[in-house]
Amino acid sequence: MIRVLGFCASPRKGNSEFLLNEAMDAIQKRAQEVGQEVEIETCTIRGKKLSGCVMCQGCAKDGRCIIKDDFEPLQSLWIDADVVIYSVPVYHMGMPAQMKAFIDRLGNAMFGRYKERYGQDLNVFPKSLKAIGCISQGIHIFSGQEHTITQVINHALICGCIPVAGDMWESYIGAGGWTIDSDSRNALQEQYESGVEEARVAVVSSRSVASKAFDLAVLLKAGAKHCPSIVEDPTYTAFADRV
Repeated sequence: MIRVLGFCASPRKGNSEFLLNEAMDAIQKRAQEVGQEVEIETCTIRGKKLSGCVMCQGCAKDGRCIIKDDFEPLQSLWIDADVVIYSVPVYHMGMPAQMKAFIDRLGNAMFGRYKERYGQDLNVFPKSLKAIGCISQGIHIFSGQEHTITQVINHALICGCIPVAGDMWESYIGAGGWTIDSDSRNALQEQYESGVEEARVAVVSSRSVASKAFDLAVLLKAGAKHCPSIVEDPTYTAFADRV
């Protein structure tokens, strides 16, 4: 079983969700092609309350954040997933504040969640080995899509995960799109259905990133069964929980 989380990081319903749905459809089709059982779940930050990390170190005790808002349910979904596909709109050349708050708190909490399994002499961050892909779109071209994707790549690396790109030439580090200066929430879907090339590329790259991330998760889980001595290493405990 491969568990996939589609994470919509947009505070509104629209273009990011459209591309995420395309990505999830691609994973479903890929799973059928390779005969792999898959469980797909999506979530969104829309309507959620997500406060910023205050670096109180409370989560260092057991991985639980002391701030009582909508973080914990999203954290649980993230922990259980083998694949995480983020669909992130560009806000001020980067990701929205709600998304940044989530990954800041997630990273700090992950250390506290697993540290008791390492022993007193091992001070490491858990390697979760999730396959993580990013889709980013904005209203303008060159308005921060690559910056946003790079932020997600850094997040993946810090959390001991593996960032995944799609196929050339549409996807070098992730999937990017723009709405050709339209502020419509449905711009990308409407443009795609009308045959606009920029929208087609955004959809193709979103599907590609998702499919490649899914493939990697399948390979990782299959490989883990043949390397038990590596998986038993305490640094891989977060991955071992899912194998």
